[in-house]
Amino acid sequence: MRLLFYVYVSVIPLNSEKTQEVRSFMKNLFIGAAMGAALLSMQSAEAATFRKVAEFDVPEANQAVCVDKENFYAINNRTIAKYEKHSGKLVEKWEGAKDGQIKHLDSGLVMDGKIYCAHSNYPQWPMTSSVEVWDAATMKHLATHSFGIHWGSLTWLDWHDGFWWSGFANYEKPYGPNKTPYGFKACTTIVKFDKNWQWQEAWVLPQKILERLDDMSNSGGSWGPDGYLYLSGHDPMEVYKCRLPQMGSTIELVEILPLDIRGQGIAWDRSDVKTLYGIIRASKEEKAAGKTHKVTVSVMED
Repeated sequence: MRLLFYVYVSVIPLNSEKTQEVRSFMKNLFIGAAMGAALLSMQSAEAATFRKVAEFDVPEANQAVCVDKENFYAINNRTIAKYEKHSGKLVEKWEGAKDGQIKHLDSGLVMDGKIYCAHSNYPQWPMTSSVEVWDAATMKHLATHSFGIHWGSLTWLDWHDGFWWSGFANYEKPYGPNKTPYGFKACTTIVKFDKNWQWQEAWVLPQKILERLDDMSNSGGSWGPDGYLYLSGHDPMEVYKCRLPQMGSTIELVEILPLDIRGQGIAWDRSDVKTLYGIIRASKEEKAAGKTHKVTVSVMED
């Protein structure tokens, strides 16, 4: 750009008005190009993509998946199935009774040898939620923490920066009283708790995410190795890279990233940085053709 400027003006008398016009034009053009390059560089620094590196057939992977150093855990409404991480071999399974107190398990987190799982009574009304805890080694249920009727249906939880984080979903789908919307999806809330599950702060989702969720809501959430919060919907094949706002009550959407999932629960592998687990729920047609749900493993590439 500089070379072009000097070559161009060298053929015009230095004291001509035309030279001054060209100098001004080329200067502005050069500055604009430099600013554009800087902006592009900043955007490139933000940008990321996912590359799928593994996929497993997992019948229990209907709601979510969580992961630790050796295993991943496929989650269904009343089931948690433990699989070897590298072979995809079933190790052990916990399954609740059809008429038991566990109704709708969702996303989970494995931490310090324990599986923490989001639970709700979806699609019953009024909405109630709880956190359920299992021993990852024995697959025995250990503890529960109930929120009762509050915020919506708990769909995910995570531990980050010394606090619990969780998503309480509300829906446009008519599961409410007299077939009214099940809480209205705009009321979907992300809540920050202290270590004892005492409420600290809360945020709602931006319209750009809500409009991509149709009549459903936010199903998964996990803090990434880059310090951003990654959210997923009920069906879309994508994740939403987000951050907390500097002011106000609405989560900020940084970018939308395609991912080989079909919504539902996601989980970053804290033992393998930049590796994200998700699920692909088999459609009715795929089930009829003998196919099943899948767990996918993807690596984030800058």
